[in-house]
Amino acid sequence: MAGDVRWGFLGAGAMARNIAPCVHAARGARLESAAARDAGRALRLGPAGSAYDDYELVLQDPHVDAVYIALNNDAHLPWTLRALEAGKHVLCEKPLGLTGEEVRRMAAAGEAAGKLVVEAFWYRWHPRTRRAEALVRAGLLGEIRSVTSTFTGGVTEDLVNYRYDPARGGGALYDVGCYAVSAALWGAGAASLRRAEGELELHASGVDLAGRAGLTLGGTAAEVRFGMSGADVQSVVVEGTEGRLEIRENAFVSRFEAAELHVDDRVELFAPVDPYQLMFEAVSARIRGEADTIVEIEESIRIADAIDAVFAAARERS
Repeated sequence: MAGDVRWGFLGAGAMARNIAPCVHAARGARLESAAARDAGRALRLGPAGSAYDDYELVLQDPHVDAVYIALNNDAHLPWTLRALEAGKHVLCEKPLGLTGEEVRRMAAAGEAAGKLVVEAFWYRWHPRTRRAEALVRAGLLGEIRSVTSTFTGGVTEDLVNYRYDPARGGGALYDVGCYAVSAALWGAGAASLRRAEGELELHASGVDLAGRAGLTLGGTAAEVRFGMSGADVQSVVVEGTEGRLEIRENAFVSRFEAAELHVDDRVELFAPVDPYQLMFEAVSARIRGEADTIVEIEESIRIADAIDAVFAAARERS
């Protein structure tokens, strides 16, 4: 296709309000329509076309090429499938699915429809993250021996929302742990998951408030820590036989600020960027048939399978 990719938003909550300006600023993308339970909230996102009070109307809108799904975690599967059936490409908030099986269903539906399904791990479009991944892929760190990734803090208990509701896909592993799991996977390269260990601290609601996971990925030992409470810590450390890289601060939420990547005894500097905008530009480019970087659906399946394995290990331990 030629021209701007026309986006429709499903949901107009805090996440959508945060991201809508990124679409307005993105090259090759346009916010065409949006839907929320209150059409007035959808209108405030600034769509060039229509604002609806029914998500289904975005899927029926002939002027929409792709949808961004910013709904609760338990709504990702049904609305992704409905969007694909309606002939729309899909960019969906993380976690893409609540199980590996859910993500496989989305992948199969996307293939059948000939449409993209992309998980919105926005930090993956940050130039620092892409540089770190490139170093691992190129073998410049040698054989990867260990990965340590941490994402804790940032969510308070008085924030009453789906994060504390197990029926809606709440919990720390889905909310912030999925970032740390994804970093463990790219940090270990293409290695397959051989073994998982998991420990979870449960909230009174039944969701996991915090936890740790040990993943054996080929010959790499990965330590993953996550939590919706405690100190704000976001870091990634990858150690190989020939080198070491480290992201010490804001490994997953760096936005509009200078960033650093520590590689052995040197520091690589990155100018402030908006990874959300870069994400929409890259996914729009791929939809137009251009070669640009996205989180491929096969990787989303690996992430979901690893999360499944951590939950299973934690249940067995308890």
